[in-house]
Amino acid sequence: MVGRKLYCGNLGYNISSSDLEKLFAEFGNVQSAEVIADRDTGRSKGFGFVEMSNDAEAQAAISGLNDKEHDGRPLTVNEAKPRENRGGGRRGGGSGSGRGRHY
Repeated sequence: MVGRKLYCGNLGYNISSSDLEKLFAEFGNVQSAEVIADRDTGRSKGFGFVEMSNDAEAQAAISGLNDKEHDGRPLTVNEAKPRENRGGGRRGGGSGSGRGRHY
């Protein structure tokens, strides 16, 4: 059994979320499609996530699109893994302002 949320990697850097949705719509009802973009440049990072409406459609999309060439690149399509908790927050310690330090 495959989950409904899929990872799609090795995407071209010019693909949009709507392009990704159209690509997967051939295999069923797409609940959501998002190409992950670089926070600073807005450019695609080359991967995204798609959620299909049921497991059968997700499996059909994996079978139909994994290793299929798109924009000259072989796609990687598989079940998305749960996101790891990276700890979050700011790195390092201290007040951040540099004030109040006594030497």
